[in-house]
Amino acid sequence: MRLRSLRKERNLTQLKLAMELNMSQNTISRYETGEREAGYRELIRIADYFNVSIDYLLERTDKRSFEK
Repeated sequence: MRLRSLRKERNLTQLKLAMELNMSQNTISRYETGEREAGYRELIRIADYFNVSIDYLLERTDKRSFEK
C-alpha cells in the first residue's frame, strides 16, 4: 500500500494521520509495514483523505484519481 509515501508527501506523522482518520497510530504503522490489511471502510476513508483512488492506494495503478 502507498500509505507511507502519501503520508510523507504531506509531512504527516503516523500519529497525526491516525488522529485525522480516527484510527490508532499502531494501526497506521501496521498498514505501512504490511502487518495488517485495511478493510474496505478503512480503504475508502484513507483514499478519500488523500484524494486518490483505492486502486492507486493499493498500487494497482499509477493514476492517482479515477475517471468519472
